[in-house]
Parts: sequence; C-alpha cells; structure tokens
Amino acid sequence: MLDLPPALLAHLQSRGARHAQLLVWVTVRERATGDLTSVGFWTGADHRDFMINGVSRPYYGAGSLIQIAPIVGETGVTVRTTRLTFSPASAEFQAAVALYDTNDARCDIHIANFDPQTGALIADPVRRYKGYIKGLDFTRPALGGEAKCEMSVQSAARVLTRTLPLKKSDTALRARHATDAFRKYADISGSIETAWGELRKGSRS
Repeated sequence: MLDLPPALLAHLQSRGARHAQLLVWVTVRERATGDLTSVGFWTGADHRDFMINGVSRPYYGAGSLIQIAPIVGETGVTVRTTRLTFSPASAEFQAAVALYDTNDARCDIHIANFDPQTGALIADPVRRYKGYIKGLDFTRPALGGEAKCEMSVQSAARVLTRTLPLKKSDTALRARHATDAFRKYADISGSIETAWGELRKGSRS
C-alpha cells in the first residue's frame, strides 16, 4: 500500500479532476570512467526540479519522454516489465545513451500530481515503480515519420532471479569494493583436495 502525503490523499479522495505527470530517474555508468551518475526525464513541457525524499532532482522535459506504458502494481515476486518511449531527437537523451552505459541501470518512476486549475504541485512526487533497464530498441521511422527509442524496464523483483555466482562471485564483490577479496578463490573452491587429520604420501610428519 502506498504511503501518500495527506494533501495528495485528500485530493484523490475528492474524486475531482486530476492532472498527473510521470518522472523517470535512471542511474547509469559512465563509459569512460565507470563512475555512476543519474539523469531524470519527465512528461512535462519543460525542465524542472522536483523534491524526491528531501533531495532536489533535475528532470528534463520538452518532449524527451514521450509516453509510458500503463504501470501495473501487484504484490509478490513477479518480474513485471514496462516500456518507456523517448525521443532520440532530445539532446539530453542522446547524451545519456552516448556517454553512459544503460545496461542493467537502476530506474525509478514517480508520479507528480498537480492541481488541474492552478497547475501547482500538490505534494512531492510519489514513487510508483523501481527496477532496472533491460534494453533499448531504436525504431527507424518511415519517410516523414518520427524516430523513437523504446526502453524496457523490469521491476526490482528481477534480482531474485540472479544465480548464486552472480551475487557472490569474486567479480561481483570487487565491483562493489575493489579490495574485497573474500571470494578470491571461489572459482576453484571444491576442486582442490585437502587432507585433514591424516598423512598422505610425500607429506611431512
């Protein structure tokens, strides 16, 4: 169950007109250095900052994010996939794809609700979805058409489908901390016989 701010809850309970926009925040890895950085897009008309968990985040608008498939929420560990459509013509989106590695990048989707009469933000955006980028699919348009890029995003439940070596391999641990050598010999564990409490030929007493 979503924990909604009182102002937003009252607005939704009034069952009046609604005006909502979607915000997409991705944390990608810089191709040149491997450093993590974040970039935001939203369905609004212009660039704007939003407060998310007490932190101000900049989101690019002006057609960067064209549309998003309906978000389905449910309990359980089912891996859900949703699709977001971006405009490759957006300079910010071009930079995100060219400079950063989006494979398996973290992705959060929030909903921002506005007063339909005044246009004022009713409350801080509420997170509606969290997951990881599965892939990008660029569509070459027909003559006179518009180019699009479809981003597939899988819900956070996908981490439960990873195999044990991916979660505990030496490579995985060092990706988090370069000096973490706890799993240094994990690949050969069990393949080398060790004698305990007995003498073997060639060994010293």
